[in-house]
Amino acid sequence: MKVDKKLVEYLANLSRLEFDDTKLAEITGQLEEIIKYVEKLNILDTKDIEPTAHILPLKNVFREDKISPSIDRNKIFKSSPDSDNGYFMVPRIIEE
Repeated sequence: MKVDKKLVEYLANLSRLEFDDTKLAEITGQLEEIIKYVEKLNILDTKDIEPTAHILPLKNVFREDKISPSIDRNKIFKSSPDSDNGYFMVPRIIEE
C-alpha cells in the first residue's frame, strides 16, 4: 500500500487532526514504514490457522453460588447512632 501526503491528510481530517507540512511529511514516512512492516506478515502461510479474537484461551470462571448467613440486623443497628423500624436515621440535609 502506498502512503502519500493526500492519504495522510485524509486520515488527519477523519481524525480531526491538523498538521503543518513538516509534521505531515514526518507522519507520512512513519505511516509508510508501519505499513511496510505489517505487509511482511503476508509472506506467512496462514491457511491452516484458525482465526481468533485473543491469543490466550479464555473462559469465565464462576464461583459456586453458596448461601451463607449475613450479619445480624440487630448488631448492625446497635452500632448506628439512630435507627427506626429497620432503617438508619440520618440528619436531614435537604431543606424545604
